[in-house]
Amino acid sequence: MNHPKGEEYHNTKYASRPVLANQVAEELRGLGLQDVQVSDRSILTATLPANVDYSLPAVAFFGHLDTSAEQTTDTHAQILPYSGGDLCLNEQQQIYLRQSEFPELSDYIGDEIIVTDGTSLLGADDKAAIASIVNMIQYLVQHPEIKHGPVKVGLVPDEEQGLRGAKVFDVKSFGADFAYTLDCCGIGELVYENWNAGDAAIVFTGQSAHPMSAKGKLKNSLLMAHKFISMLPGGEAPEYTEGREGYYWVKQLHGNSAKTVLNMDIRDFTEQGYQQRMQFLQNLSDSFAALWGEGSVKCTLSDRYANVFNSLQGESAYPIDIATQAYRNLNIEPKVTPMRGGYDGAALSQNGLPCPNVFTGAHNFHSIYEYLPVKSLRAASQVLVEIVKLTEQRFKG
Repeated sequence: MNHPKGEEYHNTKYASRPVLANQVAEELRGLGLQDVQVSDRSILTATLPANVDYSLPAVAFFGHLDTSAEQTTDTHAQILPYSGGDLCLNEQQQIYLRQSEFPELSDYIGDEIIVTDGTSLLGADDKAAIASIVNMIQYLVQHPEIKHGPVKVGLVPDEEQGLRGAKVFDVKSFGADFAYTLDCCGIGELVYENWNAGDAAIVFTGQSAHPMSAKGKLKNSLLMAHKFISMLPGGEAPEYTEGREGYYWVKQLHGNSAKTVLNMDIRDFTEQGYQQRMQFLQNLSDSFAALWGEGSVKCTLSDRYANVFNSLQGESAYPIDIATQAYRNLNIEPKVTPMRGGYDGAALSQNGLPCPNVFTGAHNFHSIYEYLPVKSLRAASQVLVEIVKLTEQRFKG
């Protein structure tokens, strides 16, 4: 991708109080990990040293520390047995997790399910990843008979704010050879495709005039922007697309008759399709500028993140093979799912660390109906242990 990076990429602000990062860091130190550090950007890194005397690649596991800001109340978590039908989260307020709305619940009959009381987020996105990673480390420490190379942990902030922590993560000094994020949904999901993602900021500059004498003088930038929007391809918006279908998302429009700013998200799974979409917006802007005059339209395009699949081709595809085999060794059928969004692994892969995405087991991210089957959470941690085992078997020579 050859569009300039957005300002956000370079001037990221981070949480000033890395409370959760420091808590997890203390737990990892207690388990004997080395080089446990929390940076001034609230990025946590740690290493479980190899327990073999031969060289093996270093595998890393990533989660993100933040949760969605759409709900700000304290988490009111509970564990409930599920025997089918609707699950009552809050009897007093009559809040139910209804099977008619979430039919996948039927897959978890007989399981215990972690939920809230219906008044907060659960935060399994991405606290479930942190729990799975720490449990995996604990298991490896308690079972030294499992031979492994270096196992690294990376926890980053601000995934929900545009992958900001992962974008500035120092891949080179971290020293991992390949990695996995845990940031997708139900048991069995495996992601190694996501959007090529970009941003467009289009500024329309009009000419203000008093309406009593506006004829031939007023050039209304709001109407210019609306005309521009009307020229976008029909049906290629988030609300009309699914699967691997890309889109243009008219995300924000603000201004007045003199100046209006249109912000858009551009998404496509293929590099060619992404470049064509970005070029379409540039060409459309140039055409409108020619129509309305020099300086009337300015289009700024920037890349946000790339499809992780671009970094997992050919000889670099082995992390996918290892994860797939880990699932199957545990009798978990891989459900390869293209992610219509971004995750930290996209930024990490783009910066040189190949990074597919494995499940945490949670459902309904960013919702008060978020839930996490206990067996799925355990399975997520078991997959990580299996990945470590398979890495040793594959590369021991």
